[in-house]
Amino acid sequence: MATLTKTTYQFPGQIGVYNGKVRDVYSIEGDKLIMVASDRISAFDVILPKGIPFKGQVLNQIAAKFLDATTDICPNWKLATPDPMVTVGITCKGFPVEMIVRGYLCGSAWRAYKNGVREICGIKLPDGMRENEKFPEPIVTPTTKAEIGEHDAEISKEEILAQGFATPEEYALLEKYTLQLFKRGTEIAAQRGLILVDTKYEFGLHDGKIYLMDEIHTPDSSRYFYSDGYQERFEKGEPQRQLSKEFVREWLMDNGFQGKEGQQVPEMTDEIVKSISDRYIELYEHITGEKFVAEDSDKLEERIERNVLQFLQQ
Repeated sequence: MATLTKTTYQFPGQIGVYNGKVRDVYSIEGDKLIMVASDRISAFDVILPKGIPFKGQVLNQIAAKFLDATTDICPNWKLATPDPMVTVGITCKGFPVEMIVRGYLCGSAWRAYKNGVREICGIKLPDGMRENEKFPEPIVTPTTKAEIGEHDAEISKEEILAQGFATPEEYALLEKYTLQLFKRGTEIAAQRGLILVDTKYEFGLHDGKIYLMDEIHTPDSSRYFYSDGYQERFEKGEPQRQLSKEFVREWLMDNGFQGKEGQQVPEMTDEIVKSISDRYIELYEHITGEKFVAEDSDKLEERIERNVLQFLQQ
């Protein structure tokens, strides 16, 4: 199956391009962005050597649905989705932080907690918590936005204000939007038999107004547990059944890779690649409640270009 791992478009009115870990973002004059969700996959801030079939389509279509489902909470950058792997939106000046919100103690937070850490981003955590335990209230634990190959770093509200990354008024709104979006995502997930465990949001400014940017509630930016069996597994101290990218990180760690210097990415066999693709499709179907319809992946680059050009000409 074909995958899209690199793009080199020249769209009419194009004034710049940014290649992220997963998305290629084309700036168009007139304050427009064309964001192409590629099939690249990253873990531990490293882009893995093989693309994952249909991953870009899954991410783009989930994000589009959640952007549409949260416009009453805050404005967002999306204008249109002219192709299953493309969103066209408003150019915003991004805040240099990602707003991470956690409802449960797991992942990197649990790994730190297990090693004795009792404070994350200035938030004190109680002793005696267990892996995958629900926090009394969701906590906001921002990180800095790292360049490719570098690791995001935790940052507190006080540090964000001290470094001028946001004004006190802006930060208050960022935190408010973050918690409201997480609440909405939690409610939608619950209707589908899932628990939204943690996620991240990115925000930016356009004409002095804060907009939600980028993806939202996708398996790349979020972690989901299955509701069914959660309590029983938690009480027994068993791993939760989850839908997220964590299974990719676990596979890498089991094979001796955590993105550290000198470590080699394990071989991505066709079987591993297909299993990752299947998990992304599974999450799409669970979180949207709809059957995934795989778009024709022959000549992906040409299809995307054709659809974007058609949109720009309108």
